[in-house]
Amino acid sequence: MVDKAKFAEQEAALGYRLTLIGRNVYVTEAMKNHAIEKLSKLDRFHQHVIDLHVTLDIQKLEHSCVVIMSFDHFKVKVAASSTDMYASIDKAVEKLKAKIDRWKSRIQDHHKKALKVVDMQINVLQRPYDTIDDINEEIESENKKKAVQEYHPPKVIGNSKRPLKTLTTDEAIMKMELSDDGFMIFRGEEDRKLKVIYRRKDGNYGIILPE
Repeated sequence: MVDKAKFAEQEAALGYRLTLIGRNVYVTEAMKNHAIEKLSKLDRFHQHVIDLHVTLDIQKLEHSCVVIMSFDHFKVKVAASSTDMYASIDKAVEKLKAKIDRWKSRIQDHHKKALKVVDMQINVLQRPYDTIDDINEEIESENKKKAVQEYHPPKVIGNSKRPLKTLTTDEAIMKMELSDDGFMIFRGEEDRKLKVIYRRKDGNYGIILPE
């Protein structure tokens, strides 16, 4: 059982909120202490880090560690896996350090800049079924494809707001590199146009101009 008082003390020492969860694995005190020890050695850019989220997961022989470090206006995400959880934690922290070191000067410049942000409404779509198995539990396997096509398309079940930031193209690329997201919508600082930057299969980026 995790000592909550001790955990709060460790958070205070780190200087930001820390969330560590386990999926398909019981997170021992030793695992937690190992992760905190490694993460405490990172350059945190002082007051700019808001929180840090660590997810440990075991799937058969694969032990994975995903780390998301959130700053004021962006996040850094890394993932690593191996056959040993401690080794996965070490690899994830090394990846995090490498990303921060690579983009350190631009991150610092980005913090000094006053960002223009507006709220952007996002609709939330619900798939009618989570998996094909949910749809076709009672039918023969050869009819699965036909059954999926006959079911109605996803529907809108709600909406939320996301920040639409005004960025240069270089800043947008930096955020994509750090976050590992598949795409991002932003307003170009150079021409004030709405843009969608996305990650291509070849590792490069493309930009869509919807307006």
